[in-house]
Amino acid sequence: MDTQSKIYVAGCRGLVGSALVRTLKAQGYENLRLPTSQELDLRNQAAVEAFFAQEKPDYVFLAAAKVGGIQANNTYRAEFLYDNLMIEANIIHSAYRHGVQKLLFLGSSCIYPKLCPQPMKEDYLLTGFLEPTNEPYAIAKIAGLKLCENYCRQYGVNFISAMPTNLYGMNDNFNLSNSHVLPALMRKFHEAKVNGDPTVTVWGTGTPLREFLYVDDLADALVFLMNTYNQVEFVNVGTGQEVSIKELALIVKAVVGYEGDLVFDPSKPDGTPRKLLDVSRLNAAGWTAKTDLKTGIEQTYAWFLDHYDSIRG
Repeated sequence: MDTQSKIYVAGCRGLVGSALVRTLKAQGYENLRLPTSQELDLRNQAAVEAFFAQEKPDYVFLAAAKVGGIQANNTYRAEFLYDNLMIEANIIHSAYRHGVQKLLFLGSSCIYPKLCPQPMKEDYLLTGFLEPTNEPYAIAKIAGLKLCENYCRQYGVNFISAMPTNLYGMNDNFNLSNSHVLPALMRKFHEAKVNGDPTVTVWGTGTPLREFLYVDDLADALVFLMNTYNQVEFVNVGTGQEVSIKELALIVKAVVGYEGDLVFDPSKPDGTPRKLLDVSRLNAAGWTAKTDLKTGIEQTYAWFLDHYDSIRG
């Protein structure tokens, strides 16, 4: 990408999209197109088509999606499938119709089977059953990467896909009813500290293993891939390191400064027992993650404190 290339970031206000905007601006990219979901409903095919016809972006980062944690995925199953299918299909097809030079589609590590061999290689896609609680979201993301793959094969376009691991960072969703585990823990510990609560309850047994990537590291990886990676095959993006939910909770607890006790609730779902990405393809291409988990959590908590009044809902 040239610094003056017209770049469209779909989902510019989300966790990944906002990190992409920060990273692109920091690297000198100035010609950004950043319509919000209020300005452009990506589920509306005619609206998306009109946007591409008018703006004709050179590059597209497809970071828009309906996202959430286990409870949200399991509750809004139809919305997670329909909304994400429509968003990706509309953008990918309009990008093809209007001659976009390159598109990068953002997927999710939940595309892999529930009991996938570890670490999860890109080749393990579609080799087993998905985790039931987030199957609709996973199916939508699989459809998106297959759209990119097959538009490349049929039309000769340069549409690539990246599959990130669990993300966290500035501008995350801290709503306790539909957020992911790390921001939910951060808010729980913070409010328990403020209220003087003696215990904090953590969903599940604490034994599942998870990999976490600081979202600004992901944004750096996505810009790197947009500039260097041109293969039909999608690529995993992660750290290659994992921690248990219990270990994660203890790190967040220490960063927040909460001094009470942890209580685990095994009646709540654990989700997939283990999710670690094999990132050898990305490492071989020349990129590795830079931010360790504790540092990333510290930076996220600092942002959380600065913005607490606006995220309390």
